[in-house]
Amino acid sequence: MWRIRCFEERVGKLHHSLQVHGLIHLSIGAEGVAAGVCRQLRDDDAVYSGHRAHGHALAKGAPMDRVMAELMGRSGGLCQGLGGSMHLVDTAHGLMGATGVVGGNLPMAAGDALAGTLRGGDHVTVVFFGDGAVQAGHFHETVNLAALWELPLIFVCENNGFAEFTPRSAHTKVASVCDVVAPYDFDRQLVEGADVGAIWAAFGEYLRRARTGAGPFLLECSTHRRRGHYEGDQQSYRDALADAEWAELDPIARLQALALEQGWIDAERAESLAAEADAEVTSALEFGRASPPIGPGDAAELVYTGATG
Repeated sequence: MWRIRCFEERVGKLHHSLQVHGLIHLSIGAEGVAAGVCRQLRDDDAVYSGHRAHGHALAKGAPMDRVMAELMGRSGGLCQGLGGSMHLVDTAHGLMGATGVVGGNLPMAAGDALAGTLRGGDHVTVVFFGDGAVQAGHFHETVNLAALWELPLIFVCENNGFAEFTPRSAHTKVASVCDVVAPYDFDRQLVEGADVGAIWAAFGEYLRRARTGAGPFLLECSTHRRRGHYEGDQQSYRDALADAEWAELDPIARLQALALEQGWIDAERAESLAAEADAEVTSALEFGRASPPIGPGDAAELVYTGATG
């Protein structure tokens, strides 16, 4: 979680100085979901993400230096700098793609889960989405087919209470996403996004059952979006939180306090975790700056293929 937090805080600064390009959506405040879910997966399990994908990529195992280079539009990036923040892909670690299309990853994840079922084995597919995607027709189409075919697909909703700039109360009468999928009759659970232990336990149980071919499942995590919808968002639609309120909603602060109380780590180790993460981010930034930008002449190789025969 510290790796994700330090990475995204640096990315926010780089975006303001025009070193990171395009629309940037940060997941600061929701690191517990990415860590609690992705750290339990194997490289051959598939993850489909949305436009707030940095944390999912890092937690799934994508190299931080190549993620940073991608955001900087450099050739050393995961997609040679051509995908950017909202189109991260790292098939070697099972990150099968992110998309800026709200809910556009849901049907693809269902197809992946179906393919895994047809191949056999214990492959599991995870798809991340926000509560705003639930209003899209393809959400219900995907949920219906996943339930009908009993796919090993785990839906993970990061419900931060806003569909871009619109509070949930302004676009639906249904209190939670768990209530929305209730008619489809599969297991679902609502957990607090700042409680990493609860996320780990709930997802771990769903993962164990999905490995046996059961599914689908929904894990809805109530999170707090610390930053705006995108970097530069003035957030006039949101109420400011006091530091004390934020501390209660911060998954890193809560887990660190528990770790100190339980004696898993001491104060010195707690400080070093953040320092080590920050040093890794600095190294990733150096890699990104050293990597050359993609050149106009590369289009011939990356866009076209030579005709044969």
